[in-house]
Amino acid sequence: MAPQLSWIGLGNMGRGMVKNLVEKGNLEKPLLLYNRTKKRAEELAATLPAGKAEAVDSIEEAVKKADIIFVMVSNDTAAQDVFDTILEGDVAGKLFVECSTLHPDTTEKIAKSATDKGAEFVASPVFGAPAAAVAGQLIFVPAGPKSAIDKLRPYIQGVMGRAEIAFEDAAYGQALKLKLLGNSLILNMVTSLAEGHAAADKTGVGPAPFRQLVDLLFGGIYGLYSERMVAGTYWKMAEPLFSANNARKDAAHMADVARAAGAELRFVAVADEYLRDVADHAGGDKGDIAGIYGAARKRAGLKFENDA
Repeated sequence: MAPQLSWIGLGNMGRGMVKNLVEKGNLEKPLLLYNRTKKRAEELAATLPAGKAEAVDSIEEAVKKADIIFVMVSNDTAAQDVFDTILEGDVAGKLFVECSTLHPDTTEKIAKSATDKGAEFVASPVFGAPAAAVAGQLIFVPAGPKSAIDKLRPYIQGVMGRAEIAFEDAAYGQALKLKLLGNSLILNMVTSLAEGHAAADKTGVGPAPFRQLVDLLFGGIYGLYSERMVAGTYWKMAEPLFSANNARKDAAHMADVARAAGAELRFVAVADEYLRDVADHAGGDKGDIAGIYGAARKRAGLKFENDA
């Protein structure tokens, strides 16, 4: 009998992942969608093929009817709150796939609570921007029992993702450690690009030649972030692709995990200083990670916004 799936949390990434899960996941039953603001779930369901997705009123409803439950929320507090609600009910035999970017200790705590009640659990953060989620090009990092990961795999390659880096029969926190290390690379890259673009503005080189250099040398994600800076997307967008608050949360987790292991992530501390400036200027939930460019511009005596 085909499993029924549900999805809890519909941020930028989650919406793209849901789209591919519905369109390419060979689901025989409607995907149940829960979001704290139900209108967002209803609006998403309306964009999907008829009868393939259904907005539900509560977390309890999303879990009760489903066999596999995906959870993707913004931070540790939200994830703990969701699972506190979930675990009040009967979850024996259900598989939870936790895709949020959390501290490894938070994930381990939630996993133990779920498995103690007879559920299966996979920690599976993902790499990729919202555009990659829409394109089904995410990289999954699943950790947990191989038998549980195998139940997730039909929905990864060729559906929501293009590849996986698996920690089979390993601690759940391993996936989150790799996710945080990967995010440290992204923070460092964005900070380097932002400082370079701000210096190009200040020295008279100009944004276009510097962006051309970035595209020719690196391309890919470097070019995408460079475009967000030069085009002013970082201050014009109504909703951030990666908010300053979430980036600072990740930075704090990265620093804590590294410090506990006797390592350092010094560049991440620099990125966090810029992110604090972004939050102060644009708001922590409104400012985008690419706004580090605006923060670097301000430190160079220019406006945060590159609208001149």
